[in-house]
Amino acid sequence: MMTVAAARRLRGGSCFVGIGLPSVAANLARRTHAPDLVLIYESGTIGAKPERPPLSIGDGELAETADAVVSVPEIFNYWLQPGRIGVGFLGAAQIDRFANINTTVIGTYDDPKVRLPGAGGAPEIAASCREVTVIVRQSPRTFVERVDFVTSVGFGSGPGDRERLGLRGSGPRTVITDLGVLEPDPVTCELVLTHLHPGVTVDRVRAATGWDLAVAADLRETEPPGPRELAALRALTGRQG
Repeated sequence: MMTVAAARRLRGGSCFVGIGLPSVAANLARRTHAPDLVLIYESGTIGAKPERPPLSIGDGELAETADAVVSVPEIFNYWLQPGRIGVGFLGAAQIDRFANINTTVIGTYDDPKVRLPGAGGAPEIAASCREVTVIVRQSPRTFVERVDFVTSVGFGSGPGDRERLGLRGSGPRTVITDLGVLEPDPVTCELVLTHLHPGVTVDRVRAATGWDLAVAADLRETEPPGPRELAALRALTGRQG
């Protein structure tokens, strides 16, 4: 559900893709309803068309199937930072009510309980892509009132913070979880539950959230994956059945 829901949000243009679910979702979109989607990976591949999910951003499959391969500085300095990339996909270890993301530490920075993989290109993606989609499993440990460390800025402390910080992109537009879909309120910038996946209740989503989660008045149910989506996803991941 997470992969299909994320893929449906992509309609064309350019997409800065990370490894894992973001990569699978972007490639699923390209194989189904968005064949002109241009996939850009941090390693410098533009227009990659992998036949299987890449193992890392340095996977040779990306370079072999790309329209072009450029340097990492060019990807960031020419393509990403000036706002030339439409959508960025990010994951998170923690995310808060204003869609700020932590992938650095759990606990204090100087004496953390857990040291996470770190930022990579995520802060630049969050700052400069025209919009951002976040894919993350939902639990009270992940959806927290306030992240322990802001690795990638969502909406800071609320309205006006992105503008005050001089961030080029519009910020997170969608947060897709294993329970539903959340989107920022246009006035408060706080995440609001807008879609439930089949079989999931509002109470279950609220129990998996570390703050008093707002629910949209027109709450909808995510459409289940169709046969074409499932067939394309199975072909991409090599799964049968």
